[in-house]
Amino acid sequence: MTVVVEQTAPTAIHESPRETLAPWHVRVSAFAVDVLPGLAVIITMALVLRTVSAHAVWWWLAISVLGVVTLLVLVNRLLLPVVTGWSLGRALVGIAVTHRTGEASGPWTLLLRDVAHLLDTASVVGWLWPLWDSRRRTFADMLARTEVRRLEPETSPPHIRRWTAVAVLSAAVLCVGGAAMSFFAAYWPDRATDQTRAQLATQGPKIVAQMLTYDPKSLHDDFTRALSLATDKYRPQLATQQELVQKGHPVINEYWVTNSSIESAAPDAATMLIFMQGRRGTGPEQRYISATVRVKFVKSSGNAWRVDDLAVLSKPKQPGSAK
Repeated sequence: MTVVVEQTAPTAIHESPRETLAPWHVRVSAFAVDVLPGLAVIITMALVLRTVSAHAVWWWLAISVLGVVTLLVLVNRLLLPVVTGWSLGRALVGIAVTHRTGEASGPWTLLLRDVAHLLDTASVVGWLWPLWDSRRRTFADMLARTEVRRLEPETSPPHIRRWTAVAVLSAAVLCVGGAAMSFFAAYWPDRATDQTRAQLATQGPKIVAQMLTYDPKSLHDDFTRALSLATDKYRPQLATQQELVQKGHPVINEYWVTNSSIESAAPDAATMLIFMQGRRGTGPEQRYISATVRVKFVKSSGNAWRVDDLAVLSKPKQPGSAK
């Protein structure tokens, strides 16, 4: 008697053909779409936060955009694959993350895989491993036991190209807006303020000296010139002081600036501390004097600097006189 023993072959694990696996450059394209636009906005807004004044309107706007974009990147990368099985980049190039058997990956597998990408990032080699691996896996794929496969064209979400274009264009607009925000809120005011300091360092002392200098022989012209150097706000106060001089016995009053310092500056205004010396009168009655004033300058509509206020900190006195 012959006994025939049937042998049952073990069930082999079905592995996908290599041609169905997503090539490395396709995976890179998907990752770039998922990450790079959002990363560009995040970096731009981080730079804006370093340039604008803390807790100002522009600062709050930049940090709000940064927070929203960061959340959207995380949702696209971590939440959408859990809910729909794809992210924006994967849907655009037609790939999906699956188990080795071809079954769809569950939410925990996808989350584990994204966390395991930290190993790919730390080693760098992990991101390049699909170039020579037989199943085109990264280290994260090996840990999560996943593969990245091509999808049939009809399985891609509708209007995915339109949504991708909107996402990329929105990121570009936000980056340009961030650059403009930095320019108009930080760079331009700083540059204009530097110009203010440079202009008033030379013009400010001359303007004040001309305003306070007069000669009885040309008193009317000197006072008219002084009034032209004042703003509409300060002009009435200066005119009142000139009237008091005219009612008295005007003598030569000449000032020159010995030192000056800009206390504060803005694109259209500045405050200066000016130390002056001068002479008053002629002949035997002539005396040399010194004074300290704080002057506020404002740029007029014609881009000319005018005195908006002048406060005397130390009244004119003879050098060496008692304080």
